[in-house]
Amino acid sequence: MAQLNFAEETLPLGDVRVERKMKTWLSAFSYGRLHTNRLHRKAAEWFPVIEPILAAYGIPEDFKYVPLVESGLKEGTSPKGASGFWQFMPGTARTYGLKVNSKVDERKNLRKSTIAAAKYIKELYGIFDSWTLVAAAYNVGDNHMKRQIDRQNQDNYFKMKLNRETAGYVYKLISMKEIVEDPVRYGYRAPRTLLAYKAESTFKAYQ
Repeated sequence: MAQLNFAEETLPLGDVRVERKMKTWLSAFSYGRLHTNRLHRKAAEWFPVIEPILAAYGIPEDFKYVPLVESGLKEGTSPKGASGFWQFMPGTARTYGLKVNSKVDERKNLRKSTIAAAKYIKELYGIFDSWTLVAAAYNVGDNHMKRQIDRQNQDNYFKMKLNRETAGYVYKLISMKEIVEDPVRYGYRAPRTLLAYKAESTFKAYQ
């Protein structure tokens, strides 16, 4: 398997369990399973808004895949009450400056919710000092993640024993990254909007 990474933290080479999990998630995200190019359309629409905000807060660009995993595969509000692009719970949203009440829900505003997410992610990095642990904590909550690190005496995400959803979360993000960046390999055809966006990004990088 080619060396894959999230926020420049690479998957451990030669770890059979990790490689098996990665292959399973890549297969789950293939076109044959999802049967949709909607993800690429959303990436082309969302990324130009998300990327500069993450950069301004010093957040690795790979976190732009969080909204695709959190809300790109589904719509609406979760049974627990999480909503919007970054699937914030109401209390967390308010903590990071979003208005959530009966009249307005800024979790559904891409720019404002991304600013809130960047603040939250930056705070999490101050706690965990590892982007993969930050992603896991984003999914399960920082207090739960700290307890697991202490209980297991382990701070390597890929070696930790976590609940099923959190244990697969970083693998999901890497899988999303792979199908967006190399759609043909996974059975997708990149929409023209995404191709134009990527070409523009490449052009800007060389200016």
